[in-house]
Amino acid sequence: MAEYTQTKFDSKSFNPVAFGAYVDRIPATKRNELVKSRALQGNPQIRAAFSAQTGTAFATIPMKGRIGGTPLNYDGQTDITAQKTTTFERGVVVVGRAQSWTELDFASDITGGVDFMDNVAQQVAEYWDGVDQATLLSILKGVFAMTGAKNLEFVNGHTLDITEETGTDNDGNPKANCGPATLNTAIQKASGDAKSRFTIAIMHSAVATNLENLRLLAYLKYTDANGVQRDLGIATWNGRAVLIDDSMPVEHVDEVPAAGETPAVPAYDKYTTYVFGDGAFDYENIGAKVPYEMSRDPKTNGGQDTLYSRQRKVFAPFGISWTRKSQASLSPTTAELENGGNWELVHNGSASKEYIDHKAIPIARIVSRG
Repeated sequence: MAEYTQTKFDSKSFNPVAFGAYVDRIPATKRNELVKSRALQGNPQIRAAFSAQTGTAFATIPMKGRIGGTPLNYDGQTDITAQKTTTFERGVVVVGRAQSWTELDFASDITGGVDFMDNVAQQVAEYWDGVDQATLLSILKGVFAMTGAKNLEFVNGHTLDITEETGTDNDGNPKANCGPATLNTAIQKASGDAKSRFTIAIMHSAVATNLENLRLLAYLKYTDANGVQRDLGIATWNGRAVLIDDSMPVEHVDEVPAAGETPAVPAYDKYTTYVFGDGAFDYENIGAKVPYEMSRDPKTNGGQDTLYSRQRKVFAPFGISWTRKSQASLSPTTAELENGGNWELVHNGSASKEYIDHKAIPIARIVSRG
């Protein structure tokens, strides 16, 4: 078993292994809710491909195709010709990120007597939770920026944009806002009769507030020890769990001034809501050789301590492949993740490419004004 040297952190012992385990026990709300919905799932193939921490940062993972073929007539005189299954190739990449924090007399000045491990671990866990959320959003931005005929079948088929709708529905709700039928319409458009696989939606609070006002969001409840029923803070929309997060994409559209007889178009915001199903992303925490370490500088500013943190993770959207067409280093930047040219639907790699059925991909988005 490896031995780890304890170092001093502002006169407190720092064990990087114990600290890492402590951070892992801090609830990561955003990621955990996705995991509980089964939108994120582990993948042993990916784990095995990247098991060596100093090894590759990109891997091609095979995806087995489904059997098919037109049934033949069984009449005693027709030969039975065998079909072959197709193996698709899926590129997956490790996203590496690092950060550090320096504090003067950190333990006493920042915690104010609060337990050091809990205070720091809580902040680090929340920080990386936000980083993971941002990584997922960058990947989604890139995926929905794909071009090419087959890729656009996914992009267009899995997008429901109602921002140009005019008028109101029977309940007086603007048709450009999410309403009673919006979610069901979006997931049916994306996956047809397999729409039941969608289990979670992530939306901006403006969209959630609109749905609350329409009484379309239902909050799960529990009864406390005194018999009082309280909200859990977790909502559902048409039976799907809802995460409310203002980091969801918002695009501001400026006012269009009146021109001649054409009236002005007021400014508005376009909100993107993502809907995921089971296995929308394969997720693996690959890890770094030294995920946490401390450095003591006794000279600068009269003495300061720096906590360094590193992570390497895979977020691989199901049925979509990382192409590496524009990747300058061994870990993609945010801009590279958002580049649609780095993504494409999984195919078999042959000259006449056979692509995965885009309806099998449990990812959809709704673009609305509220």
